[in-house]
Amino acid sequence: MNDATRNNDNDNNGLAIHWKILIALVLGALAGYLSTDVSVLDVPLVTVYDFGGQLFLNALKMLIVPLIASSIALGVAGLGNTDSLGSIGWKTGLFYVLTSGAAILTGLIIVNLVQPGVVDGQPAGELLALAANTDELQARLSGRGLGEIPQILLRAVPQNILAAAAANEMLALIFFSAVFGSFMSQIEHELAETLYRFTSAVLETMLKITHWVMGFAPYGIFALVAAVVAKTGFDAAGPLVTFSVAVLAALAFHFFLTLPAFVRLLAVRSPIRLFQAVAPALLTAFSTSSSSATLPVTMDNLERRAGVPSKYTSFVLPLGATINMNGTALYECMAAMFIAQAYGLELSIVTQFLVVTIALITSIGVAGVPSASLVAIAIILTAIGLPIEALGVLLVFDRVLDMSRTATNVFGDACCCVIVARLQGEDLPKLDRNTTP
Repeated sequence: MNDATRNNDNDNNGLAIHWKILIALVLGALAGYLSTDVSVLDVPLVTVYDFGGQLFLNALKMLIVPLIASSIALGVAGLGNTDSLGSIGWKTGLFYVLTSGAAILTGLIIVNLVQPGVVDGQPAGELLALAANTDELQARLSGRGLGEIPQILLRAVPQNILAAAAANEMLALIFFSAVFGSFMSQIEHELAETLYRFTSAVLETMLKITHWVMGFAPYGIFALVAAVVAKTGFDAAGPLVTFSVAVLAALAFHFFLTLPAFVRLLAVRSPIRLFQAVAPALLTAFSTSSSSATLPVTMDNLERRAGVPSKYTSFVLPLGATINMNGTALYECMAAMFIAQAYGLELSIVTQFLVVTIALITSIGVAGVPSASLVAIAIILTAIGLPIEALGVLLVFDRVLDMSRTATNVFGDACCCVIVARLQGEDLPKLDRNTTP
């Protein structure tokens, strides 16, 4: 995300978007509580709230296909112009897969232990105003067994990519976009440059549209929260708070234990010194909710404060800002499980494995901009057969969770950069236990 789009987080008066969302959340809860049985011109206000919330959700859905396609194609094409198959490349890719997988498993374990979607032994769907035919959903999910894996692989290679995109077959879109991006870098240079610039323009345009849509997030969240509170009162707050605490606990485990363990074991360097070195980048990531916007700060911190050579930061960090989404993958998995629990659905081990796999794949294609993971969650819900409308309940506390998972993403990038540099033989004395960065 460039400076122009980054500045869209503030309005003309300098009020940050997260403050707007917080205000909208409070006002939405108050409005919903006061308008339970209120009508205007014989139209119940809850109907108006539902309309506004659905309009915002439709705008988010609108972004899915072009954003994912352009982001993945461009990212893969960029890899084709580097020594991505070399020693640095495979070590970077392996680390990102391992840490993202560890993050997803952490989230899966915690969400199964805590079960935030269950209140007093009963599904929280009614409290969250989630309406669906549970028996129909369970029947749809019951077919997601081992036999589903070949079908998923078949759908990943579409006969008609336009039809697949229209049908929201996101795995097919991801596969095609990756293949397209790979071969984009192998054609004649002038043609490749033209195509690369076109795809870059598409992605930049979609990012601007995303920021434009997110500019309406306060209004959308106001409507969604007001609708839920008008229907259920404040009973919905309980499971959402429990879910948010569970997500934060999982992120904290990955941030403070899993990633430092990788640094200690593989890089044989002090994770505390690394944390101190990249603290400005982590604060930037937390405040902007954008790993892309934080990228220049992360590179500067690692080069100047941690002593990592630029040949590593210039490759590992931009790649990480594109494909390494530890916190995002963790959140996607937990969100899908939370929604399933709220509907009272039993997800088999195989289905949960599918959730893990899809979360890992989709996290790679998530743009490094605020709330972009909502798009990926929509993909997961569609893939496993859950109603995408349930996404609305996650928006209530999404901004705070987004800030936390972005900081986790950025710290994962920094850890990877240090580990790769050490495995390539770099000393990195600034990260010695007895040296202050």
